[in-house]
Amino acid sequence: MKRIKLIIAAVCALGGASALNAQTLYDANRLMGSDLNGTARFVGMGGAMGALGGDISTMGTNPAGIGIYRSNDAMMSFGFNNTNAKSVSSQSTKEINKIHGSFDNAGFVITNKISNNGGLRFVNFGFNYHKLKSFDKDMTMNDSYKMSQTNLFASTVNDNSKFLAPDILIGKNAYFQSDVPWLGALAYEANLIIPNSSNEYDPYFESSRHTVNGQYHSKERGGLNAYDFNVAFNLYDRFYLGATLTAYSIDYTRNTSYSETFMANNEDDGNYTLRNNYKLDGSGVDFKLGFIARPFDESPLRIGMAIHTPIFYSLEENGMAYLDYDTYSKEQDKFISGTAYTQNEYGDEMEGRTKYELTTPWKYNLSLGYTIGKSVALGAEYEYSDYSTAKLKYDDGVKMASETNGIKAGLKGVHTMRLGAEFKFIPEFAFRLGYNYITSSMYSDTFKPLALNSIRTDTEFSNIKAINNYTIGVGYRGQVFYTDLAYQYNTYKEDFYPFYNNSTDGIVAPNATKVTNTKSQVLLTLGMRF
Repeated sequence: MKRIKLIIAAVCALGGASALNAQTLYDANRLMGSDLNGTARFVGMGGAMGALGGDISTMGTNPAGIGIYRSNDAMMSFGFNNTNAKSVSSQSTKEINKIHGSFDNAGFVITNKISNNGGLRFVNFGFNYHKLKSFDKDMTMNDSYKMSQTNLFASTVNDNSKFLAPDILIGKNAYFQSDVPWLGALAYEANLIIPNSSNEYDPYFESSRHTVNGQYHSKERGGLNAYDFNVAFNLYDRFYLGATLTAYSIDYTRNTSYSETFMANNEDDGNYTLRNNYKLDGSGVDFKLGFIARPFDESPLRIGMAIHTPIFYSLEENGMAYLDYDTYSKEQDKFISGTAYTQNEYGDEMEGRTKYELTTPWKYNLSLGYTIGKSVALGAEYEYSDYSTAKLKYDDGVKMASETNGIKAGLKGVHTMRLGAEFKFIPEFAFRLGYNYITSSMYSDTFKPLALNSIRTDTEFSNIKAINNYTIGVGYRGQVFYTDLAYQYNTYKEDFYPFYNNSTDGIVAPNATKVTNTKSQVLLTLGMRF
């Protein structure tokens, strides 16, 4: 078992939560950060084009990059992705591959020449759609341990300020009482928590005689899409200013199942499967300002700076849970089976629905660019965003105090480094290389707190480590038409936990399943300049 440090703010969320529909820091973290995506040239150079400019994708990192343009541009990008998740536990190694196509971005730039010799040379306008983040991922694991999720089920009802009698936990009305956790209600119906003479509930799992075989599977789909509207100015062909207004749309679904089989004397002594269907939709907006300067007239060195305001998201999530069970009832002296599910007052299946708001952190970007004639372009970029300053709010704008404190305690500042190079051996053909390094956004002992009276039933969480992107690309430029091709290899590791348990010593979870995630992307851009 792994013991996770008890985070004071998270304890507040567990013990003193006032919200039935509480979100978690993992919900916030999912919508922060981005994939390396855009045009194939941008990806091939590792996205390190903030100071170099001249590419449509830069309006999403440094808006001043569009000021470099002197001709109109229109393009689109699409590709193929192969995602792989390899999970390693003490009992087994599991691996899932998924191949899918993607439409990655489409945009245009319209240039307006103002003068040849005046201070203001160009005023340019641009638009770009791009997939900021893909959520497509499948993962599976199984392991054996001397603890059970049924201990968590019991703690959700035992730690309440008043005893939740069995007649409150059973039946159609259980899901309409604000102090009834849905996990507890489902577990009681499934005979996974049993009332005792001390007005508490015992978990089905008995450490003196049971071991647990656990299996988990998840399927995630959807993406975070960005729509950039840009204006940029060229001053004296040495100073460039730009601004981008970005609208965001979110479409995310996650279907998961977690099963436990209780083993006693090497025989099956009951089992259950908790299935969760989760969907998130929403929209957001932010604003970006950027600047590029050539400080020395005789030098091709460029310095870029940009600042991104927080993204203001308005979100709605829907969740539904099913608990299939085959468990032994001491009261009936036999195994009983069935399916418990969240239901309405008529006994029909019911979703939990929550509207809320998320404000992400500010983002700061500093970049350098250097060219050698028309043959070599070099870019370097650094970006910082403090994820711990994100804020969760109810849909009426009131801050979720405990949940926001949980973000502050469990997340941290993220540093992103980008490097890129382009080499033209002949004017029409280019070869590119790039690299990204993104530090982890969370501490190794961060965990997922669920409010005691929460309707949330998804207990799993993953602590993601640093991310590495390696890219390579080629390009052809004709007088009008151009095409670029890029390959990206993305990899990161994470520690996965199917659940945690509360104990007198703090938060205890099973030993982490070590998951290695990789993605290979082939990206093609077709465009024309005129």
